[in-house]
Amino acid sequence: MRTSQLLAVLSLALVPACRQDMHDQPKLQALERSTFFDDERTMRPALEGTVARGHLDEDEHLYAGTVAGQPAETFPFEITRSVLDRGAERYRIYCTPCHAAAGNGEGMVVQRGMKHPPSFHIQRLREAPPGYFFDVMTRGFGAMYDVSDRVSPEDRWAITAYIRALQLSQSATLEDVPQSERAALEATR
Repeated sequence: MRTSQLLAVLSLALVPACRQDMHDQPKLQALERSTFFDDERTMRPALEGTVARGHLDEDEHLYAGTVAGQPAETFPFEITRSVLDRGAERYRIYCTPCHAAAGNGEGMVVQRGMKHPPSFHIQRLREAPPGYFFDVMTRGFGAMYDVSDRVSPEDRWAITAYIRALQLSQSATLEDVPQSERAALEATR
């Protein structure tokens, strides 16, 4: 009897030693730098064909910026004043550090010695379809990294619309201004 009691006490003493502390395991936080992967990102991009539970990104125009495999020539939704305002807000957050407020590529990081991005006002980019800008934000291009993990597809389209507005503003004439707004504009001359 004494032996069985002694075994019972010993087994109870060992139970706490079996505790598995999963919360104490080595791990990296979501946006922390990782030397394990070549791109130094901790968060891994989704595998091709992966569909997040709860939604399916079937709309090629909205989610890929393409129509029949080519960069979209149109926007997937109506561009309203609120969409442009949202695009301007997102542009100021994500784009001005490199591209500057006017879109001329003279942002703060360029002034600090980083690579100079092209101006949105060069002929090649004025003629580029909206889907091109969406694709560059989605996949990155050259020194520009992709922002698809931080900026929703709707916001990428809003930024694209705002870039178009910036491009128009650089070459606009008085004839481009709506008749109802011309009087106010002419009063400031």
